[in-house]
Amino acid sequence: MSPPDAAAPRSGLVVIVGRPNVGKSTLLNRLVGEKVAIVSRKPQTTRNRILGVVNRPGGQIVLFDTPGIHKPQHEMNERMVGAAIRTLAQVELALWLVDVTQAPGPGDAFVRERLAAAGRPVLLGINKIDRVPKPRILPAIDSYRAMHDFLEIVPLSALTGDNVELLAERLLAHLPEGEPLYPPDYLTDQPERFLAAEMVRERILEHTREELPYSVGVIVDSFEELPRLVRIHASVLVERPGQKAILIGKGGTMLKRVGSEAREQIEGLLGAKVYLGLFVKVRPRWREDPKLLDEVGLERR
Repeated sequence: MSPPDAAAPRSGLVVIVGRPNVGKSTLLNRLVGEKVAIVSRKPQTTRNRILGVVNRPGGQIVLFDTPGIHKPQHEMNERMVGAAIRTLAQVELALWLVDVTQAPGPGDAFVRERLAAAGRPVLLGINKIDRVPKPRILPAIDSYRAMHDFLEIVPLSALTGDNVELLAERLLAHLPEGEPLYPPDYLTDQPERFLAAEMVRERILEHTREELPYSVGVIVDSFEELPRLVRIHASVLVERPGQKAILIGKGGTMLKRVGSEAREQIEGLLGAKVYLGLFVKVRPRWREDPKLLDEVGLERR
């Protein structure tokens, strides 16, 4: 199928899918030009579907960053994977992002099955090319080319920006003609209180290890905009008392560090002075609790 007339403006919906930790959120932020999704080296960082608007001279790409597609082990993970799969049915085009440093495996086969079931055109992005010698890129392209009938394959680095603009150009080329779906200054559909909660969670991911990052949820209890200050109180959910002790740290040092770093990021987001109060609460098996999952903001299946 030939792409539309290159002279006509184009716009449409594109979903980024892939296994956990392939760089979907980093790519979204790079394309949007602002931080609208948190990033971490730890898998399963993204838990919600996040919309980011990409404006280019040739048109507008409305990108959906989705949780990594994986085998779910909790109600929380069921909702995460469900959000990614549901989004596939709502877009014109899918961008399948893979990690060049990892050979195709069972997780990729599962993603391919979901893409085939959705029946959407697919462009493949092979990410993290900054991490491998150039001779390894062509064999990776050949390995993935055999897995699906792709519109195109673009090797790139979301971290360095290498080939990211080429990717945007090729995505636009395969979207339908049409006017922008959002105003030029619109970046994301996520409310400020959600972004604040995510920034707290990002700092926790950065400073904790083992199972704790996957057992943590953040709920903004209050978000009060005063004349010279934004006052935010948030609950940090963990599943066991031992996790609470780790997160608070000796003499409260860990929680203070997390709070200080998150506050600075939130101030940058809001352009205002922020008071951030964090309270760690033990909620056993909260990842299986529908009410708490609703409060964290995870879409129901």
